Amino acid sequence: MQDRFPAQERFTDGAQYIAGRLTHGTSGRTHAVVDPATGEEVFTYALASTADVDAAVAAARAAFPGWAGATPGERSDALHRFAAVLADRAEEFARAESLQCGKPLKLTREFDVPGTIDNTAFFAGAARHLQGQSAGEYSGDHTSYVRREPIGVVGSIAPWNYPLQMAAWKILPAIAAGNTIVLKPAELTPLTSLLFAQAATDAGIPDGVINIVNGTGREAGEHLVGHPDVAMTSFTGSTGVGKRVAEVATATVKRLHLELGGKAPFVVFDDADLEAAVHGAVAGALINTGQDCTAATRVYVQRPLYEAFVERTAALMETVRVGDPFAPGTDLGPLISHVQRDRVAAFVDRARGYARVVTGGETPLGELKNGAYYLPTLIADAAQDSEVVQSEIFGPVLVVLPFDSDDEGLALANDTPYGLAASAWTRDVFRANRATREIAAGCVWINDHIPIISEMPHGGYKASGFGKDMSVYSFEEYTQVKHVMFDNTAVARKPWHRTIFGDS
Repeated sequence: MQDRFPAQERFTDGAQYIAGRLTHGTSGRTHAVVDPATGEEVFTYALASTADVDAAVAAARAAFPGWAGATPGERSDALHRFAAVLADRAEEFARAESLQCGKPLKLTREFDVPGTIDNTAFFAGAARHLQGQSAGEYSGDHTSYVRREPIGVVGSIAPWNYPLQMAAWKILPAIAAGNTIVLKPAELTPLTSLLFAQAATDAGIPDGVINIVNGTGREAGEHLVGHPDVAMTSFTGSTGVGKRVAEVATATVKRLHLELGGKAPFVVFDDADLEAAVHGAVAGALINTGQDCTAATRVYVQRPLYEAFVERTAALMETVRVGDPFAPGTDLGPLISHVQRDRVAAFVDRARGYARVVTGGETPLGELKNGAYYLPTLIADAAQDSEVVQSEIFGPVLVVLPFDSDDEGLALANDTPYGLAASAWTRDVFRANRATREIAAGCVWINDHIPIISEMPHGGYKASGFGKDMSVYSFEEYTQVKHVMFDNTAVARKPWHRTIFGDS
């Protein structure tokens, strides 16, 4: 186990990170981190109580004046050092992320960890580009300008599917803008968030700027969202839980940033490169074992290509190597837990009554039987209003449906409550432009699906939430604007004073 989890010794002092040090949670309850590939417990920690949340918020509040008062250059320098520390510890992060999530090690090495380092480097530069508006005279003898200021203490809640990257997406823009933060990771996946906070401290980011509380959503999460000293809540997770977060946050009139569920459409027009679309659909559907809000989940194929697409996609899925995340050849690891595996299996089992399961739909046996594995699954011929088309499955399941006209394909793409991401596959620039214009989603790829970059925003439409992660657009979430107005004259009483109050 030491080879799989070399960072375990770092957490002997606890799994809460408050004011620059590890402490043990005080709830009186514990939680186990389970390796989803084997079902074995690898780390047990004491859960945070509401008192621990209070301590973390107090630490963030105490650190706020100094951090907000630092110059953009000082914050930028600290983030550059942070990126360097992360790069030095890349392998440690990759192994810890693979262990707690079941991600193939090649995925965490090539995607999760490099993406996090790149995001840190991006915000190190972006920290120096926070600006308001230039001064101007907009009203008589007055000069106005706009200041962009940090909000205060941010309370964030991150999901279990990309715990390292989600921690980065929430922490980096918040602190680059001068805020301090308390992050609650998912109970299943606390390890890399703690390593991330420790790396920040080692890079010289002051104590209390980044705090981590590992507790349950019902206790620690709700208390953090409702805390009167927390000025903003950022949440990534399911739409159902997002509604509860919004309800709790409303009581204290907090600013909200919600990145919620997705059910991404993948529209294949009849002029598309069929082989490219097939490979794109399999990669887009199975990334992170399908546990991705932007994953390709429902493919609409124009009827001339439909049967060939189904046949070739099934054949390609059957070549995907399912296995131990730490084995070099593994393409697909387990789901996050047996509970999630059983949930996905139940979706597929119910679909057998109204659709065609072309391939997959099984739990592998043999040496994988103790893990939370599920084979890549392709479902065809489901109705548009069926459960597998409308609901977020969050597993390695792809549903394929035919369409006839372009109008129909785009209408079907928009026919769910979600709007996080989508893709369209065509060689026709006019079709591509129409798809990007008409599909209601925060990101629309053309002839690709899944890539993200630090310089561009990520966030949803409709029931997928609001607000942006990454890019300079995220600063809109983590700053507030202030209008400042100067009187440029020495006259004590202005004409508008006399108009309102008289001239006596």
